[in-house]
Amino acid sequence: MVALVASLGSGLFFLMTDQGDPNKKRLFTSLGIRLALASGLITVIIFGVATGQLGNRNPWDAGTVQSQEYKDRNTTN
Repeated sequence: MVALVASLGSGLFFLMTDQGDPNKKRLFTSLGIRLALASGLITVIIFGVATGQLGNRNPWDAGTVQSQEYKDRNTTN
């Protein structure tokens, strides 16, 4: 994520400094690096979800799960 932000910053810098010079392709190189980093990040996230290392539980759901478990334990049948 930090590398994506750095690539975005370098792209902005190259956009401002290389104004109209057709021989400088640094802006497009920065864009290519940013696209590669973003696709790599998405791949890592998909791999983490697929293998179960990343979940989809929210921190605010913990209270509802615990309260439901508490209700289940304390109900008399």
